[in-house]
Amino acid sequence: MDISVVIPVYNERESLEALLEEVEDGCARTGLAWEVVWVDDGSIDGTTEVLERLARTREGVRLVRLRRNFGKSAALRAGFDQSRGAVVITMDGDGQDDPAEIPALLAKLDEGYDVVSGWKQTRRDPPFKRWGSRVFNALTARLSGVPLHDVNCGFKAYRGPAIRALELYGEQHRFIPVLGYQRGWRVAELPVHHRARPHGRSKFGPERYARGVLDLLGVLFIGRYQYRPLHLFGGIGLLSMTLGLVVCAYLTVLKIGGAAIGTRPLLLLGILLIVAGIQLFTLGLVGEMIAATRQDVRGARTSTQLIERTVEGAEPARIEPAVRPGAGAADRSAYLD
Repeated sequence: MDISVVIPVYNERESLEALLEEVEDGCARTGLAWEVVWVDDGSIDGTTEVLERLARTREGVRLVRLRRNFGKSAALRAGFDQSRGAVVITMDGDGQDDPAEIPALLAKLDEGYDVVSGWKQTRRDPPFKRWGSRVFNALTARLSGVPLHDVNCGFKAYRGPAIRALELYGEQHRFIPVLGYQRGWRVAELPVHHRARPHGRSKFGPERYARGVLDLLGVLFIGRYQYRPLHLFGGIGLLSMTLGLVVCAYLTVLKIGGAAIGTRPLLLLGILLIVAGIQLFTLGLVGEMIAATRQDVRGARTSTQLIERTVEGAEPARIEPAVRPGAGAADRSAYLD
């Protein structure tokens, strides 16, 4: 299978058939083998029935039905697990993404990238969504170091093995390019056509930006300190302990000079800084132990998923073994292996 188009949907019954026809046309233009994997994230408006009918009557169409509404990250994770394509394309099920852009995404991916993220240069959304998205995307690019204009765009193309190896939870679907960049993926961006929503209304409100900022902080923390938590907690702990010791040393000098320090708030501050520093340093050590245990169990640092390629010198010359007379092709290959 060459292409898997994964489309998570939740209560989008009116858009499904028209969108499927467009996806079929876009995939057909590539000349490659393709499949469409619909992921129904617990819809209650009849979406399931429409998708079941399409899956039974249309070639290359599959349905993955979740037990209830788990959210977009869980839906995408299920779709990735069920996909079989060497390339996985994701798009939203509301009809705003234009499937005619599929060949362009594939062409950009063929330039050597691992993920190509769509960029909705001209968004057909209400002003508050456009403004909020610009601020959120600028903040994400600044903090993550991934220079994307539209990290939250759902229209993306991925290398199949790479995206199937990525673990998603919470609402991390917004930051898949960031997660991939932290793992050494080559990330690119491509302007895509964005359309007005033909039916229904958006399932996301302004509160998603607040959750998104928290998720971004979590992604950045895990990406930078997943395997070295002592660098963060230990560093802050050592700084706290040093400040506490300086404060206590100053108070000790005053005490030697005859001053009363028992009722001074500075004494409590010094003791608090030392205790907090010890706790943070200990937390960092515990984190290091957990990270080391995880590597032993899962091989996270030595996994072949982190290796782009290996290069070896030319093999030494060797003398081919003689092939006995009358040996067939299978026997010959056995001798030369």
